Amino acid sequence: MDDTASLLALADRMLWVTALVAAPVLLATLAVGLVIGVIQAATSINEQTLTFVPKLAVTALVLVLFGASMMALVGDFTQEIFDQIARTGL
Repeated sequence: MDDTASLLALADRMLWVTALVAAPVLLATLAVGLVIGVIQAATSINEQTLTFVPKLAVTALVLVLFGASMMALVGDFTQEIFDQIARTGL
């Protein structure tokens, strides 16, 4: 019973870490896509590369700015998993 609760807590933490790591990139890309979509609708310009290039640039910028903190979050979670495995003795 204790192992089940431990695994569920670990799965819950895993989902939160995944959301926290993915959120900055997804939110920034969503915001840029929305702004460009409004501009395209207002000007009737339907160019595919007009949406792709700014999204790619913003994604790269977010990864440069927040990449270290994202990796630290993933590293801490990985360390927590290995500590928990060592405690259970598997």
